[in-house]
This record gives sequence, C-alpha cells and structure tokens, in this order.
Amino acid sequence: MRNSTRSTIYFSADIYKALRMKAAATHRSISHIVDEAVKDSLADDAVDYDAFTLLRDDSSTSFNSFVSGLRRRGKL
Repeated sequence: MRNSTRSTIYFSADIYKALRMKAAATHRSISHIVDEAVKDSLADDAVDYDAFTLLRDDSSTSFNSFVSGLRRRGKL
C-alpha cells in the first residue's frame, strides 16, 4: 500500500483469527483486507449521503418511506 499511515486496531481474538485465516487463504495481508473493508464502508456511506441529500430536498418522500428503504437495504 503506497502512502499508507500506520494505525493500531484492536480486534477480538475470534475476529483476528478469521482475518489471519482469510489473509492466508487469499494471499493478502491483514492490512490489505482491512483497508478494502474500510474503503467499501466509506463508499457505502457516500452513496447513502448522496441519496439522503437528494431525498432531503424532495418533499414527496416521507420519513417512513425513507426509513423503510434503509431497512430494506440492511442499513438499519
């Protein structure tokens, strides 16, 4: 990973073991796996924010339908 910054992350023992096993099975580092997971999470957040911004200005969308949509997409 180019231009990376070192950070300390604490995982439960089971999660760390799963990460080690996945890293070995996929021939990637734990850092690479975590970096990709964080990028995916941030990308999801950006999509959600964009959708919220569009819906915020749309008076025809009710709060209930918005929350129902979040539930359908597994965000709640």
